[in-house]
Amino acid sequence: MKKYILLIVCIALGINMHAQMRWNSKYQNYIDKYKDLAIEGMLKYKVPASITLAQGLLESGAGTSELTVKGNNHFGIKCHGWTGRTVYHDDDAHNECFRAYDNAFQSFEDHCKFLKNGKRYSSLFNLKVTDYKGWANGLKAAGYATNPQYAQKLIGIIELYKLSQYDTAKGYDKFMAQHSGKDKPVTKEAPLHSIHIFNKNYFLQARAGDTFEMIGKEIGISYKKIAKYNERDVNSRLEPNEIIWLKKKQKRADKSYGDRPHIVKAGESIYSIAQYYGIRLKSLYKLNKMSPDDGIYVGQQLRIR
Repeated sequence: MKKYILLIVCIALGINMHAQMRWNSKYQNYIDKYKDLAIEGMLKYKVPASITLAQGLLESGAGTSELTVKGNNHFGIKCHGWTGRTVYHDDDAHNECFRAYDNAFQSFEDHCKFLKNGKRYSSLFNLKVTDYKGWANGLKAAGYATNPQYAQKLIGIIELYKLSQYDTAKGYDKFMAQHSGKDKPVTKEAPLHSIHIFNKNYFLQARAGDTFEMIGKEIGISYKKIAKYNERDVNSRLEPNEIIWLKKKQKRADKSYGDRPHIVKAGESIYSIAQYYGIRLKSLYKLNKMSPDDGIYVGQQLRIR
């Protein structure tokens, strides 16, 4: 009877925890930004990408915790055996010593090494990288965290955000891994921009108050280069929702458009059209046998390929 009651309580706790968990755009932005770092670590150290992402989300509050902002520490790893830079933070006790890093890449890399080289976690590497439940329960059993619901919280995050899809990845986007790893930590007031892939390029959408310099610091790319990629002056004012490309634009639109022309709409400019498709201005003029002095009109058909 006692075992039966205990089982009912455990099931109820699990249901309650999952019921309280809701999809969060900040969590999704964190996943989009760091999934390639997590996959890189998995392929190198055999730590499931889903576990890395779930732990990073939980431990860092999607990159906004004080520890992450002060020391780029995404995983709450303390100073035990550490000879590098440190930061102090209240955790289980007052003013505890935590590892500090220069950027996110160092934190993700050290997290994998910490698990791979830690004797208490050695049995986890007998599990398949696709066994996220086994890893989550194993981390809790090995004492990674003191929260009794730690394993269930990791599993809940993995299942809600479908993170297990990354555990079967055979490769990763090296551009995303490189530049997301160099980023500066952000505050709760300034969440990460979502980075998207289109026309063999990467872009984000500007927010009110953004500048090329602010975006460059977050992404880890020279703001002067970003301005050049977008064919703009470095001090240009950015409008909310404006597309900002992170690499040099292509000469033509994505091949999915086929031979379809662009029909000019009210309020569009040749520049806004070029930005929309990720095409260089010079190339768009050339495709349409136009010069910078030529205007456009509503209803005009423009070649984009």
